[in-house]
Amino acid sequence: MRDFSIPARMVNGLFVPHEVSLDINPASRQLLHELTHNGDLEKLLGAGAYLHETGCGGCIGMGQAPASGHNSLRTVPRNFPGRSGTKEDSVYLCSPETATASALKGKITDPRNLDMDYPVFEEPEHLMDMRSLLEPPQEIPVKVEVRKGPNIKPLPVLEKMLSVIEGPALLKLEDNVSTDDIIPGGADALPYWSNVPELSRFAFSNVDESFYQRALSTKEDIFLVAGNSLGHGSSREHASITLRYLGVRCVIAKSVAGLYRKNLIDHGILILTFCNPSDFDAFSKDDQLQFYDLSSCTGGNKILELRNVTKGIKIWLENDLSQEEIEIIKFGGRINYIKGLLRGSLEDMGSF
Repeated sequence: MRDFSIPARMVNGLFVPHEVSLDINPASRQLLHELTHNGDLEKLLGAGAYLHETGCGGCIGMGQAPASGHNSLRTVPRNFPGRSGTKEDSVYLCSPETATASALKGKITDPRNLDMDYPVFEEPEHLMDMRSLLEPPQEIPVKVEVRKGPNIKPLPVLEKMLSVIEGPALLKLEDNVSTDDIIPGGADALPYWSNVPELSRFAFSNVDESFYQRALSTKEDIFLVAGNSLGHGSSREHASITLRYLGVRCVIAKSVAGLYRKNLIDHGILILTFCNPSDFDAFSKDDQLQFYDLSSCTGGNKILELRNVTKGIKIWLENDLSQEEIEIIKFGGRINYIKGLLRGSLEDMGSF
């Protein structure tokens, strides 16, 4: 709340230049009610600010897309290229105070250089109670029909992992490939967030536009080879389930971001890292790879062998998976694994 109230007090009685767009994006309906109730919203709108719908649209490129080739100062957590909804964006991350001072001056400005005292803000003792807007669960359970439009599809069925994984390294990725690079946000992709088959068309679209079609035409298992920090950024599970839907079975990387690692495992994708990071250079895009005997992949077996058939070499990989994570991968993901536990046995689960 202070991130809106401080700017409201900074612009009170002033007006931003006409060539500047000052956009405000309250995070929740509760916050918007508070800003309306205490008068801060009136101060912001009176200064020429544009009010956007509550939620995360401004952060993920739905609304507030900046003009091409122009600077945009933002208080959101990401400024990956194109994340704002404009490919040729120039997004700088900053504090709400810096953004507001810059909006008033029309250029990047240190708020401490403004001719004003730092605004005083006191947290309210209580926030507005919004529970009257919520519908509580029914006391007597009844069968509820979930109505789905044509663009809402059920989760794809994920099959049990086979003992042998073999197929091409369909992509070789350098360091710092983010989840935005794997599945972008923005106005094109976000409408399909509940439709995995359609959303998968956008997989790696900012990295390799041919990936989707090449994945569809591949009848074998798909490997991905990556550098450091694969999957850093937003913890969107879409960046893992779309790859699994397209046939990715194994990711080999120098390192994988923690949340993305978990999402890959939850969707049944095997993750292994290089024992020797320099072995990354021994791979080329479309190399034919073989990983034999998944049954030998246990929590106690830390070093595993991968064959690069195209290059005629063996690569040693490190397995840092726990025994439970290995079981989840073997049975095609966490949903299958939980179903097996609920049935009382993980034996011969097959696919679900």
